[in-house]
Amino acid sequence: MLKFVILRMSRDWHRPGRRNNSESIRFESNYMTQSEQKASFPSQLAPHKLIIASRESRLAMWQAEHVRERLAALYPDCQISILGMTTRGDQILDRTLSKVGGKGLFVKELEVAMAEGRADLAVHSLKDVPMDLPEGFQLAAVLEREDPRDAFVSNDYASLADLPPGAIVGTSSLRRQALIAARYPHLSIKPLRGNLDTRLGKLDRGEYAAIILAAAGLIRLGLPQRIRSVLDPSVSLPAAGQGAMAIEVASGARSDGVDLQAILAPLNHTATSQAVLAERKVSKIFGGSCQIPLAAHATVDGAQMHLRAMVATPDGTRSAFAELSGPSGQPELLGEQVSALLEQQDAQAILAVCRQDAAADA
Repeated sequence: MLKFVILRMSRDWHRPGRRNNSESIRFESNYMTQSEQKASFPSQLAPHKLIIASRESRLAMWQAEHVRERLAALYPDCQISILGMTTRGDQILDRTLSKVGGKGLFVKELEVAMAEGRADLAVHSLKDVPMDLPEGFQLAAVLEREDPRDAFVSNDYASLADLPPGAIVGTSSLRRQALIAARYPHLSIKPLRGNLDTRLGKLDRGEYAAIILAAAGLIRLGLPQRIRSVLDPSVSLPAAGQGAMAIEVASGARSDGVDLQAILAPLNHTATSQAVLAERKVSKIFGGSCQIPLAAHATVDGAQMHLRAMVATPDGTRSAFAELSGPSGQPELLGEQVSALLEQQDAQAILAVCRQDAAADA
């Protein structure tokens, strides 16, 4: 009988580790229907139990539950549980991520759990995953993407264009800050931290006239009605990996002989994994982190991919934008080519300003 158990842990774990020079990702499966998956990946492949590490926020737990349900359908004899954990990124709410360590704050504790054998895999929002994973870890699958666009959320206004001068807009992202400031310089953009429910609560208490969130999170939690409008990528180009979920595992052979990559392969969505590889390549080339306003978004149409990318100063006064199409089977090459176009627009000088600003605020 299939058993579901949710384990919760809030201890603050830390694990030092050096970074690889390249992201380790192995994607081997085309997206398949549930019936095709069952036929292609027999339940004998799975171990008797699997433990999924996840942050404890409502959105993170939804994502872990989604992966658990997908795996349970594939491997009905496997007992699958979720280890809920509180990360440093969840604990530090009074400062922006750019000032306290960036994206890795949301994944380190989950990686420690895998390294210590307390979890077999971890589920992440891909945009929260650093470009370089610690040694000994790799991404095994990227699930089909939800709407990658940014969402405008307000109780009183229908869009950014409707906000009066001086209206306070909340966002946790320097990317969103730069893009909004460039187009709507009359607005006041303030930091916004916390999980999705916390951010909505701050809006509802009147601390902000509007906030900008990822549309994917609101949709996944059944809150599409909170979206007053979605921001066209021409206004707010999404972050690399936005709207995509990734599964991370420890690399190398397991003592029990189980091939986790083979087990997780049916969950990988080819078009999404191609798109995010291109996006993350741009981000990696420019040292993508929470300290840099950088956007990269790819769309896949069969054998072709179109990639757009942007870097800017936090105040939006300087920016570089590039786009290019190429074979979807060579996503990282397309990422390199778009990065070269950004370089021609003096992207490195723009990023040097960002790093100077970050150092001054430290």
